Amino acid sequence: MQLYNKLSAKERAKLIDEAGEKRLTISFYKYYKIGNPKIFRDTIFIAWNKLNVLGRTYVSKEGINAQISIPAKHINQFKKHIDSISFLKNVRLNMAIEHYDKSFLKLKIKVRNKIVSDGINDKNFDPTKIGKHLKAKEFNSIIEKKDTILVDMRNHYESEIGHFKGALTPDVDTFRDSLDIIEENLKEHKQDKNIVMYCTGGIRCEKASAYFKHKGFNKVYQLEGGIIEYVRQTKEKKLENKFIGKNFVFDQRRSERISNHIISVCHQCGKACDTHTNCKNQGCHLLFIQCEQCKSKMDNCCSSECKKISNLPEASQKKLRKGKYVSNKVFKKGRSKTLKFKL
Repeated sequence: MQLYNKLSAKERAKLIDEAGEKRLTISFYKYYKIGNPKIFRDTIFIAWNKLNVLGRTYVSKEGINAQISIPAKHINQFKKHIDSISFLKNVRLNMAIEHYDKSFLKLKIKVRNKIVSDGINDKNFDPTKIGKHLKAKEFNSIIEKKDTILVDMRNHYESEIGHFKGALTPDVDTFRDSLDIIEENLKEHKQDKNIVMYCTGGIRCEKASAYFKHKGFNKVYQLEGGIIEYVRQTKEKKLENKFIGKNFVFDQRRSERISNHIISVCHQCGKACDTHTNCKNQGCHLLFIQCEQCKSKMDNCCSSECKKISNLPEASQKKLRKGKYVSNKVFKKGRSKTLKFKL
């Protein structure tokens, strides 16, 4: 019985090309008290693997957070499977704005302490006591009011390439960093302002809205389904789209184009650009914004030092990486002294 991914990304990419089938990129989440996350994890892995589902999913005692891709021909079977799970019946599936067959190349379902790392250690906090959900039309209306504060609950590298007009965009690296900072900045408005939040697909806002209500904020709202669902609704109902730029996504695509506005710059030369890349040097792998000219000049690297390393034989590169711990704590996304034009 297969419970783990057995193919490399390269092998999977080849199979996808050979199949020539359209795949759909989907995300969904649900906060729910799962008694045994390990058993639940294994159960859905077996079912999803049979349907050739790929992607990244976290399961914990507080629920599930899934970002996946699935062959279009299997979507109805997948929905039937999801609906067979009581707490997931009729859960909203956020369909990507721009589909890419190789958005994910492995099926990874992991058991975590939380489906969204938040740094909250308050036993009295209940993530199910959330704020009010807003559909696109309601959202467009409320954010125009003078007594509304619009808050982007995403990280700096996400909001840098796209956000809603007039939104507060905290300069944070992680979701857990944002909660205390936003609470401190808005503490004078716990009773008199509408606090309206948004994120990519809704999961971070769901927890944030419950947290700020727990902290005494009176009028707390969140964009239902996040940016992804908002764009779908604005297109379907022919509403004004108030989002400018790109929506950052956590798969091989890295972003989806929402409007033609380019609101960020290449981190190396300062030219208008909103295309993220990862440094070619695997010992760095820094996520940053790079234009085509700099990509060609720097061989897809973030610095001259990384360019030099990436041009060494693979054996030499592995030797340099040996014993070094690489993580977001070491190479923070979009932050490096070598990047001259990081805003």
